[in-house]
Amino acid sequence: MVLRITRYDTPTPAATLRLEGRLVEASAALLEHECSVLRDSLGSVAIDLSGVAVVDRLGVEALQRLHRTGVAIRGCSDLIASILQAEGIRVDPSPPDR
Repeated sequence: MVLRITRYDTPTPAATLRLEGRLVEASAALLEHECSVLRDSLGSVAIDLSGVAVVDRLGVEALQRLHRTGVAIRGCSDLIASILQAEGIRVDPSPPDR
């Protein structure tokens, strides 16, 4: 599996996308598109990375761009969190409530 994206709506006008698998070149553009659509319609988006095992360079770059637009990054492993934080991406260590 490359990447599975599952959308969870919250009681507030926001959405959480739970990712599972590998965030790599083939899926980075799709993730950015999905977040853009949700941001435009709901205003607030969070990404739960607790099911992600691998993030390549293009995946990190996509997360950087999403982070700069206000998308919250949450729930990733310590290894992925350290990689993202080294790239200037603020990571909330706990996954969002569903």
